Amino acid sequence: MKYTELGLINTNELFADALNRHYAVPAFNIYNMETLDAVINAARIANSPVIIAVSESALKYMTSDMLIGMIRGAKITPDDKIALHLDHGRNFDICRHAIEIGFSSVMIDASQLSLNDNIATTKQVVEFAHKHNISVEAELGTLSGIEDEHTFGTISTYTNPDDVEKFVSATNIDSLAIAIGTSHGAYKRKHDDEELQFNILADIAIRIPKLPLVLHGASNIPQKLISTINEFGGKISGARGIDENQLRRATKMNICKINVDSDLRLAFTAAVRKSLHDTPENFNPRDFLSLARTAMTQTCIDEIKFIMGSDNKTNTSAE
Repeated sequence: MKYTELGLINTNELFADALNRHYAVPAFNIYNMETLDAVINAARIANSPVIIAVSESALKYMTSDMLIGMIRGAKITPDDKIALHLDHGRNFDICRHAIEIGFSSVMIDASQLSLNDNIATTKQVVEFAHKHNISVEAELGTLSGIEDEHTFGTISTYTNPDDVEKFVSATNIDSLAIAIGTSHGAYKRKHDDEELQFNILADIAIRIPKLPLVLHGASNIPQKLISTINEFGGKISGARGIDENQLRRATKMNICKINVDSDLRLAFTAAVRKSLHDTPENFNPRDFLSLARTAMTQTCIDEIKFIMGSDNKTNTSAE
């Protein structure tokens, strides 16, 4: 299926405007109807472009047919400026599958391979994707932490700026995910004063000034959500996210896409735990899932406005 049949657009137009106006397009990970609805509602309320990110594990959980059915049911139009993106595709086959079922953007993550093998794998995906007008994101450097069974790592390796120009030139990618100190999961920092490696980001931005850059593992981990979860029976200790001031600073330095997954999981869990505690007699999932959807919608809106700076950007005319 062609993604245009679903009202989707690829990320090239989104990133061009973000690069020009110095904001980031949020990429929110989804894995069911409630998360999808929350992301789309938030984007429409805040007039923000948005990227619906789906990991390989989430695609397996939902199934391709169910996901595309939900996307079709959302009645997206090009004016919404929404892209459907494969997050952390491990190989050519999963990227090809995503393209064939209607994704408008894919990420090939061959960052665990050698530089030359990463280039070869990425180039193969790019050549196929560009024939279908699909945008391609790739990654240099590796992130530590755990997102799911396919996205995890025990060590973090910062992106080497010396590799960037060779990689971009050889692959013809549309955006590049870099490693400058973010990590997957809810435990991103040991101390509140830890900073991202802005010197690496600045070096990369100078070398490839026209290429959109991406931050993975960049959830803020709102402490109010952690507190709510723990108040109503949860046990999350020591979780720290990326400071919102640092994320905003990154958007001024060619970071055009910021990935968020854990924050929506936390909002979902906090709302469900509180609801089940407050109304222990209730066993109707529609009630607490509706509250979870509302909580995730508000989390998305807050991050669109106060971190991404992407609110009121669906009109791409210059400010």
